Amino acid sequence: MYRFLLTPRWWAIHVFVLLAIPVCVFMGSWQLGRFEDRVQSHDAAAKAPDPATLKAEPLASLLPVDQRTSGRPAVAHGRYAEQFLVPDREVDGTSGSYVLTLLRTDGGKALPVVRGWIPQGAQAPAAPSGEVEVTGVLQASETAGSAGVHAQGGLPRGQVGVISGAALVNLVPYPVYDAWVTLPRADTGMTAVPASAPQNSGLDLKAFQNLGYTGEWFVFAGFVVFMWFRLVRREAEALEDAELGLAPEGSETPDGLKTADGSEMPGGAETPEGTAMPEGTTTPEGSEPAPIARK
Repeated sequence: MYRFLLTPRWWAIHVFVLLAIPVCVFMGSWQLGRFEDRVQSHDAAAKAPDPATLKAEPLASLLPVDQRTSGRPAVAHGRYAEQFLVPDREVDGTSGSYVLTLLRTDGGKALPVVRGWIPQGAQAPAAPSGEVEVTGVLQASETAGSAGVHAQGGLPRGQVGVISGAALVNLVPYPVYDAWVTLPRADTGMTAVPASAPQNSGLDLKAFQNLGYTGEWFVFAGFVVFMWFRLVRREAEALEDAELGLAPEGSETPDGLKTADGSEMPGGAETPEGTAMPEGTTTPEGSEPAPIARK
């Protein structure tokens, strides 16, 4: 009955199923691992000590920024240079702008420093002159998906939409660190900008998207198995119907199908003059069935 499972068409179906199930399980496990990593990062961030209680370390020792060094106090020396406003940023639910000033360090490379926040329409205070020591909370460069980022461009001169070394390096004639710091105590006339949690460390919407994708991939694996059994059963039922003579008129009998007495039933056998012989019709031995009169 199930010899059709060994036909070339069904071998192709078997191969597809055997490949699709491991792929779905692997992708589901990978998405689940991503969610678990975010949970662990969230727990680690919640248990981490307050950055204000940590000792500031030289900037170079904390680069490049990762989940371990993001949020750590960093100290750098240099002179303030160009200053920009970062518009459409909120602090305590009020929209305004970050005051971003580049610190030319002793090595010549510039460190973006968010000196504070000002409300819309306020004048940004000038940066201190001369050699300064800056101690701020280290942050990773923003991306297009970061909160508050204005990635469309078209901002007026003196404004930037994203705090990123890749964006700032196009505005100044010297290299810029791929990181920035926010001062825990803002200068006079500004409000301190709180540090944000390390990227991909919180239980945000993306984390629960990973959990949702996990369920989807495992559902896909189950659907592949279900469809394989459904197709097998459908083919078997069609063969049973053909063997019992219940196949629809004009349908072909599968090759190799046997009748109830064990003899081969030629597929598509016809009576003389092209008329089909109904199932169970017999004729005397050696005689031809009588032709059916045509009108």
